[in-house]
Amino acid sequence: MEKDMEQVMQKAEVLIEALPYIQKFNRKIIVVKYGGSAMSNEELQKNVIKDVTLLKLVGFKPIIVHGGGKEISRWVGKVGKEAKFVNGLRVTDAETMEIAEMVLGKVNKQLVTMVQELGVKAVGISGKDGGLLQVEKKYSDGQDIGFVGDITKVDPKVLYDMLEKDFLPIVAPIGLDDQFQTYNINADDAACAIAKAVGADKLVFLTDVEGLYRDFNDKSSFIGRLTATEADELINGGYIGGGMLPKLANCTSAIKNGVNRVHILDGRIPHCLLLEIFTRKGVGTAIISDDENVEP
Repeated sequence: MEKDMEQVMQKAEVLIEALPYIQKFNRKIIVVKYGGSAMSNEELQKNVIKDVTLLKLVGFKPIIVHGGGKEISRWVGKVGKEAKFVNGLRVTDAETMEIAEMVLGKVNKQLVTMVQELGVKAVGISGKDGGLLQVEKKYSDGQDIGFVGDITKVDPKVLYDMLEKDFLPIVAPIGLDDQFQTYNINADDAACAIAKAVGADKLVFLTDVEGLYRDFNDKSSFIGRLTATEADELINGGYIGGGMLPKLANCTSAIKNGVNRVHILDGRIPHCLLLEIFTRKGVGTAIISDDENVEP
């Protein structure tokens, strides 16, 4: 009986610890970029969706921006094509673009279904809807990589309309250029652009790493929190490499454009989103503006 009571008291303490965070973020917009391994494992997928749904129910206004890279590669393979990448960007010919749009649409509606199973109304859209994401053709170091888009303009009206009507928007990263040609967009870029456009309080990247390290091979060099200026110094000092480089550049860009705080979390940790946002310790890397107060 005493042990049961202790567990109950621990739960109460967790809820009390979360209270100032819930108060602070009530009615604030949070953009969650969802992809990587957390998306390919069904149990982790359900955990992420539960977390986002809980954020909505305690007063946040979440927007999910999802990728689908591994699933796109799987379907590209099914039609006998080989997935090709240049500097981490998928080379997207007309046939691959068709497959990408089909797969992203499928993933989008799966996520909508999972949210609605938990009793929250969601709407799945792509960046084509309501002129949300306008793009131009992206080149990678001068190379033509096909139908890959660079975002030139975000019109967030469709998102505001959904948030106002109490829906949870789920966005697939596809956009149109000014000739109404369809382009695939890097999901990190889409999440960052949307977070800036809606003035999100938080932007969260769910990734396949624990967060940022000064030296990835030295686990003691983990960085729990840093300012945008410190992040720029890491980038310019050559400490950050690989796929983390563009992600970190997106983070600092978001902070400089009005997003209060950016989080890089390991999506493979169950409920990492709740742990990072509602506990003092957190579990990933938080990037804050240079003049932000530390708590909460």
